[in-house]
Amino acid sequence: MYLGIDLGTSGLRLLLSDDAGRTVDTASADFSVQNPHQGWSEQHPDAWVDGLRATLGVLKHRSAADLAKVRAIGLSGQMHGAVVLDADDRVLRPCILWNDTRSAAEAAEMDASADARRISGNIVFPGFTAPKLMWMAKHEPDLFARITKVMLPKDYLRLFLTGQHATDLSDAAGTAWCDVGGRVWSDDLLAASGMRADQMPRLVEGSEPSGQVRASICEEFGLPKTAIVVGGGADNAAAACGSGCVQEGQAFVSLGTSGVILAARDRYAPDPATGVHTFCHALPDRWYQMGVILAATDALNWLSRLVGKEAADLAGRLPMRPERPSAVQFLPYLSGERTPHNDAEIRAALIGLDIAHDRTEMVAAVMQGVGFALRDSLEALRGTGARIDTLLAVGGGTQSNYWLHALASILNVPLQRPAEGELGAALGAVRLAMVGDGHGVSDTMIRPEVQQTIDPDSTLSAAYDASYAQYRALYPNIKAAIS
Repeated sequence: MYLGIDLGTSGLRLLLSDDAGRTVDTASADFSVQNPHQGWSEQHPDAWVDGLRATLGVLKHRSAADLAKVRAIGLSGQMHGAVVLDADDRVLRPCILWNDTRSAAEAAEMDASADARRISGNIVFPGFTAPKLMWMAKHEPDLFARITKVMLPKDYLRLFLTGQHATDLSDAAGTAWCDVGGRVWSDDLLAASGMRADQMPRLVEGSEPSGQVRASICEEFGLPKTAIVVGGGADNAAAACGSGCVQEGQAFVSLGTSGVILAARDRYAPDPATGVHTFCHALPDRWYQMGVILAATDALNWLSRLVGKEAADLAGRLPMRPERPSAVQFLPYLSGERTPHNDAEIRAALIGLDIAHDRTEMVAAVMQGVGFALRDSLEALRGTGARIDTLLAVGGGTQSNYWLHALASILNVPLQRPAEGELGAALGAVRLAMVGDGHGVSDTMIRPEVQQTIDPDSTLSAAYDASYAQYRALYPNIKAAIS
C-alpha cells in the first residue's frame, strides 16, 4: 500500500492506494485562509497538522488493515509558502502563503540583482518564498533574527511525520533560492535575501526517500515501522506526475483556484522575461515550465459571492458550447497577475457592460477572461520552445462543458477530458511514493484514459482571435488608470 498526502490552500487530502495505483480509501479536511490586511494571505501550520491527524484517524478507523501495509508515503503541497521555525522547531508566525502580495517591493528588489534570473531561471515573483523573508527582515526583525529553519508547507508535515528538515527540488525551485539548472541551493541567491544555507532544509529528489516515519506516529495511526516518506512534489509537479505529464510534448491545463498551463521538459530551457516559471520536475533530470494565472475558478467564485448564487448553478445556466465570444471583456486580475505581467498591483476589470446584459453574459465573460489569460500563458510557453499540440484538461472548472469548449477555441488547441477516476496531486504523491519504493517510472507515471476530446470550433476562431486582441490591448490602459 502507498499513501499520498496533498496539502492544498483550502484543505488536505489523503489517498490510500494499492501497488497497482488503485484507490483504496480517501479522507479530507478543510482549512480557512486568514487575510488580516489587504494583499495578505496566511494560514497557521498547526491547522495542517490537525488536519493530517484527523484524516489519518479516519483512515485508521475505516482501513486499518490497509494502512498497516503502507510501504511509502508521498507528499504534495501548495508552493512558495514561508513556514519559519526557531531552534526548537516552533512556528514563529503564521505561514505567508503563495497568493500573498505584501512583498512586491522586496521581490522587485531581488529581481533587479544581476544574478537572480540567471541562477534561478525565473522572475522573482512576489509570491515566491525569498521576498517573504526579505519582508520579514524589514517589518518583523525580531522574529527574523530567531529563524533557524525555513520550511515549505508540505515539508512541515514531513517534519511532523519524520522529524527531518527536507524538501524536494520541485518545491525548492519556487523559492528563488534554488539554482534550478544545477538542482542545488544557491549561496548567492540566499545571500541576496539575507539568508544562509544552514537555514534551508536538505534537498532530495521527489522519488527519493527523505526519512522514516517516527515510531510514535506509526504507533498512533497503525502504520508499519518500516514506512518511509519520499521527497514528493510541489502541487503542480505532483499533478503532472498524477496525469502522466513527465516527458517532452506532454502538457495539461488546469482550471483550479488558479489557472495553469504546464509543459514537461527534458531539458532546462529558462526564459524569465516571458513570465513563465521554469522549475525542476519531481523526477530526476527533468524540468517543467508553466504559465500561471492567479484566478481561474476563483474568478467564478468571486462572481458567485457577488450575485448570491452557487458557482455550479451559474455555470449550469450556460449552453453546452458558446455561439460567439462574449461582448463583455473581463480581466481576471482580482489579486494581481503572474504570467505574463508579473504585476502584483494590477486589478480586475469588466469592460463593455450594457443595460441589456444579464447574469449569464457575466458568467460567460468571466470564463472567457480566464481563457484569454490562459492564452497569454500558452503564447509565453511557446515562446520558450515548449511543444504543445494537445492539452489534458484537469481541475474543477472542467466540469463545465461551456468553459471547455470556449477554452479549446480560445487556445486553438484540442483539449482531452480524462475519464472518471483519480487524477491530480494526491495521485502524483502516491506515484512518487511507488517509484521511491522501486516501481519503474514508465510503468507508474502513465497518462489517464481520455473520455472526450474537445476540438476548437473553426467557425469561432477568427472571432475569438479578434476578441483576444482587444483583451490584450486593455491591460496597459487599466494599468495606467489605476497607477
